[in-house]
Amino acid sequence: MDGFELDLVVTLGLGDNSYVLSSGGEAILVDPQRDAERLLGAAEDRRAEVRYVLETHVHNDYVSGAAEVRASTGAAVVGPAAARYRFPYAPMAEDDELRIGAVTLVAMETPGHTPEHLAYALIPDGRDGPVAVFTGGSLIVGSAGRTDLLGPEWTDRLTRAQFRTLRRLGSLPGSAQVLPTHGAGSFCATAAPQEDRTSTIERELASNPVLAEPDEEAFVRRQLSGLMAFPTYYANMAPINRAGPSVSGGVPITEPISPQAVAGHAAEGAWIVDVRDGSDFAAAHIPGSLNIPLEESFASYVGWLLPFDDPLVLVAPEPPGEAVHEATRQLFRIGYERVLGSLRGGIEAWRRSGRELRAYPVATLDQLLALAGREVSRILDVRQAPEWEAGHLDGSRHVFVGDLPERLDGFEHDREVVVACASGYRSSMAASLLDRAGVPVRVVARRGVPDALRRRAGLRSLQDSP
Repeated sequence: MDGFELDLVVTLGLGDNSYVLSSGGEAILVDPQRDAERLLGAAEDRRAEVRYVLETHVHNDYVSGAAEVRASTGAAVVGPAAARYRFPYAPMAEDDELRIGAVTLVAMETPGHTPEHLAYALIPDGRDGPVAVFTGGSLIVGSAGRTDLLGPEWTDRLTRAQFRTLRRLGSLPGSAQVLPTHGAGSFCATAAPQEDRTSTIERELASNPVLAEPDEEAFVRRQLSGLMAFPTYYANMAPINRAGPSVSGGVPITEPISPQAVAGHAAEGAWIVDVRDGSDFAAAHIPGSLNIPLEESFASYVGWLLPFDDPLVLVAPEPPGEAVHEATRQLFRIGYERVLGSLRGGIEAWRRSGRELRAYPVATLDQLLALAGREVSRILDVRQAPEWEAGHLDGSRHVFVGDLPERLDGFEHDREVVVACASGYRSSMAASLLDRAGVPVRVVARRGVPDALRRRAGLRSLQDSP
């Protein structure tokens, strides 16, 4: 393929793509995650020496893997000149070139998602123009990178810069591949990106609504409307990446520890994070523990609900090995490194030690519907604001789960709250927060508000039928 090979490495939980570009026995890693062994393995499979680590921008959603790659391979770190990295790197600006094998990467200044943002056009030898472009957080499949992550003082100018950036990228050859860093599952996009991880300029011009806006003002309105909340840990990522992350040499190992040790850490202020399913947690859990089930977005919600890099202990289902390793890996990606251990033997070991367990009931969809529409409803809907606005149960109260830690004082301690979301994932977190605060709670742990709305609509349809 034009003298180069391209490997895509996806980090689903953060919705991000990293790339391994290989040519002539050399490789460039583009926007690597911190657990960079996946990318290094791809380069090794290509029998390519990693020469460079290429950054499109100062990342807001994860700790960069550039330092890890440089420490293990000696590769040079290359990034935007305006990034102001406080470690040695090769700065790139408009039209600067980087070459490996039979391909050249040409820097394009593309501010918008961040002020310093660069895209990189990939031009193989013998071609007049780019066959692909690494678009980072500018042009995304079906969407664009959001422009509000740096605060309101930056938002308007970055949004207008993003408009010009997207027009520029849209003028590239239609056949050029679009290779974004952010994709489906990322909170860095203005709207939910499509599931496809890559695209072409031609396809995006035909289908991406951000490229269809007729003028700058219309684009600004679209770009800044209906935005989802983004995790609070984001505020810590750019400073870490700009200063240069510490090097760990790989994902740390989390050791199993006794119930006594877990209790001791909790007494000293560590969080107990239980990664089991919401229903299992409701049936029996350590008092004061927080339930964040281990799914692909586990780390994002830890980073939303816990102060950055607070010490924590994990509780996992038995056998815990793979679950603990996966949880530790996800936390490592966003800079949560103070994982003090995991409960050896799981919740049963805690029970056998004679220590207290707590529980709360699980609500069914029928019970949720029975409460809906009452004058004084006890339903708490913890979905994002745009989800709530798109449809909710009558009489329910809305507090997004990410805002709940700051809103716990607003709940009564003598009145049960029934917590729901879209699927049971976020409601499990919210229920554990309320339980930790001493609020009586019942959790809808398997299904959620959209299911209840569909069932209610179906019942009404049956009632209205002749």
